[in-house]
Amino acid sequence: MLDVKFIRDNLELVEKSAKEKGYKVNIPELLELDDKRKIELTEVEELRKLRNETAAKMKGGKPSPELIAEGKRIKEELSAKEQALSTIETEVKERLKQVPNVIFDDVPLGGEEDSVEIKKWGENHEKGVDHLDFAVSRDWVDFERGAKVAGAKFYYLKGGLALLENALLQYGLSKMQEHGFTYMTVPDMVSSRVLEGCGFNPRSSEQSDEYFIEGEDLAMIATAEMPLTGYHMDEILDEDKLPLLYAGYSPCFRKEAGAYGKYTRGLFRVHQFNKLEMYIFCLPENSKEMHEKLLAIEEEIWQGLEIPYHVVNIAAGDLGAPAAKKYDMEYWSPVNQKYQEITSCSNCTDFQARSCNVRVRRKDGTVEFVHTLNGTAIPLARALVVLLENYATPEGKFKVPKVLQPYLNNKEEL
Repeated sequence: MLDVKFIRDNLELVEKSAKEKGYKVNIPELLELDDKRKIELTEVEELRKLRNETAAKMKGGKPSPELIAEGKRIKEELSAKEQALSTIETEVKERLKQVPNVIFDDVPLGGEEDSVEIKKWGENHEKGVDHLDFAVSRDWVDFERGAKVAGAKFYYLKGGLALLENALLQYGLSKMQEHGFTYMTVPDMVSSRVLEGCGFNPRSSEQSDEYFIEGEDLAMIATAEMPLTGYHMDEILDEDKLPLLYAGYSPCFRKEAGAYGKYTRGLFRVHQFNKLEMYIFCLPENSKEMHEKLLAIEEEIWQGLEIPYHVVNIAAGDLGAPAAKKYDMEYWSPVNQKYQEITSCSNCTDFQARSCNVRVRRKDGTVEFVHTLNGTAIPLARALVVLLENYATPEGKFKVPKVLQPYLNNKEEL
């Protein structure tokens, strides 16, 4: 959420960013509503003052009928005004939730096709093995029984593939520890306040990817970013404790498995998968540096696995509401002969922290909102796709990447 004062002071910038991101918001109408809120607030404060003055007059003796009547009138008028203020405050807050974060100057303008490649690593392979055909042939994955139990795009991992997933997690955790992240398991559900605080506001109601729990104020998490964002909700952190680096491991639940126009084969896009997520709370002046740190760690992980990739600076029209800037890492798929997304990392500045009320107390005593960042360490189901495409052989063997061998009893093949 943006500060309404920031919106007033940067009206043109906010409107332009919202337009470039593809969000339809009426900023002048929001500010007009906020003006009304200020008027209502002033009237409420005046009535509260008058109420207190009247109550003081009633002390020390029997109040006159006129004073009692005046006190009653003020109480009734104040109650009505407070109700009106509460209504308009709620409306202003709801309007503010629809305003996306402002993009950085170096974010490309346009849609998904306008995103810009900024670096490339590794040699693209010309031939690969289809991950689903290979996994089914080895009896390593079972989508049929997954569908029988839970519906389409749910699955069982078995044998070597389940062990490979665990090895990937252990490899990712070792990297997190090397870089000073605190490992955390997180709740698999969050409240609507946390969900909204993360900024997961779809451009339309049809675009929501979350699974909601009927009769409860809870949703299944789509990423560990959600509960990690809420971890320090309503807290004031000490400046010398920042940055705080967390690595959250969780299952992720998303409705997007059959997303139109997206590559969906096998494990690449499913309704449930496990993921190791990086999250940072930091000082505002350090968030750009932290963003580059997240990207560097992601690159280190995939270079260790010897997977060719490129990094893309995502265009404004493909950014979600919270992000001021986002990098995507896309691996080279030898099967499809194109780059496909494997990880991303985003700088959300103070957008999420403002909504979740996460602040920092400076050494001089001043208090302000922190900045938050998130980045994918390893999305495990999709990572299995990547490894099978690159390390499975036509003869039906899987050659274990060197960095994963210590987590698989030093086996070179599965």
